Amino acid sequence: MRHYQAVIKVAFIGAGSIEFTRNVVTDLCGYREFGSYLQLALYDIDAGRLAHADTLARRIVAQTGSGATVSSSPDRAEALAGARYVINEIQVGGYAATKLDFEIPARYGVRQTIADTLGIGGIFRGLRTIPVVVAIGRDMAEMCPDAYLLNYTNPMAMLPWAVYEGSPFDRVFGLCHSVRDTHAFLAGLVGLDPAEVSFTTAGFNHQAFVLRFEHEGQSLYPRLAEIIEASPELQRRVRVELFRRFGYFPTESSEHSAEYLPWFMRHDDQIEQFRIFVGDYLARSQENLRELESLRNSLDGGTPLDLEPADELASQFIHALETGTEREIYVNVRNGGLIANLPEQCCVEVPCDLGAHGARPRPVGALPAQLAALNRTFLNVVELTVRAVLDGNKDHVYQAALLDPNAAATLTTSQIVAMCDDLLAAHRALLPAALTD
Repeated sequence: MRHYQAVIKVAFIGAGSIEFTRNVVTDLCGYREFGSYLQLALYDIDAGRLAHADTLARRIVAQTGSGATVSSSPDRAEALAGARYVINEIQVGGYAATKLDFEIPARYGVRQTIADTLGIGGIFRGLRTIPVVVAIGRDMAEMCPDAYLLNYTNPMAMLPWAVYEGSPFDRVFGLCHSVRDTHAFLAGLVGLDPAEVSFTTAGFNHQAFVLRFEHEGQSLYPRLAEIIEASPELQRRVRVELFRRFGYFPTESSEHSAEYLPWFMRHDDQIEQFRIFVGDYLARSQENLRELESLRNSLDGGTPLDLEPADELASQFIHALETGTEREIYVNVRNGGLIANLPEQCCVEVPCDLGAHGARPRPVGALPAQLAALNRTFLNVVELTVRAVLDGNKDHVYQAALLDPNAAATLTTSQIVAMCDDLLAAHRALLPAALTD
């Protein structure tokens, strides 16, 4: 157990994203060994959201009796100064920008479900988010060069890559629940506790695959195939269809997965067969806004919060490094040979060993050829979007969209270019000038 001599400063960038702030702060305040050494620094560009995040964090500290200190500031550099960990949870443009990402492509006949990772929505979320995250990386190189940037923001495969390439800062670890949730889902299907199952999973965020799924040295994939064969309900899921065609189970939900591929979103019968919820994220966003308003009312009214440990990945990461607790989580980091048959510079999702030694992503070797091939169709869009921003190359915006599987399966080249022009104009205020001139 570490003997603390200095504060453990955790900075929250985009702290007004209340769900992540609440969950991580609740977890951190539950670690009694941190006590008064824990310092929570909150930053958000929205003064109203920042004020509510400050009230929320202070309420959690009071209810848990943790002794942590809380500060909030509209100055990002002040929040970052001296931080040991920086949690990025921003959403550039918020709900209004997300709504445009759906509505404009829909006018061209492009259907989307979540639109935050790949596809036309993922591209434009990336274009407006990459400059901000790269600026955070540059600030961290100056204000807290030994800190870790723990990124929750999508598009996950793009953002750490952009920070590595566009700033002097490279201690970036992207965190996502999809691998953990998929492991729990698969274990449940075969009637086992996840702790009883041996997993190895790798690929890109939202398009990783479970490479090893074993119990006591025996593969559980044959049992899973039997369960699926006997279940018409399971057969109506996109991720199950991917498993049946590619041989390994994907980590992302069917709603997400459908829009990364060319075979589903343009076909009415596939929408029906696989029960794909077009526009799903808009409905989720509206529900999140309602929950935010409810939480604000509770905070303003002094109602005690219902606090439960969330076991958030950022909390696990911080606790493991600070206490030396050995733990495995999945992270998104620069490849650098972790996956042998994907490019060195891209951002991959792999297992990572945490503890007194720090954070050590684990090499997984080469992916099966069919998975690497599918990942490369994903990578094409990611790489061109990152390069569009870092190089100020507007042509790469069009090229990313032209190579996007869903857009390419739906529209002609001229229609894709016109759609991009409409989105560039609509998002002009949030994009680098080189992409809108």
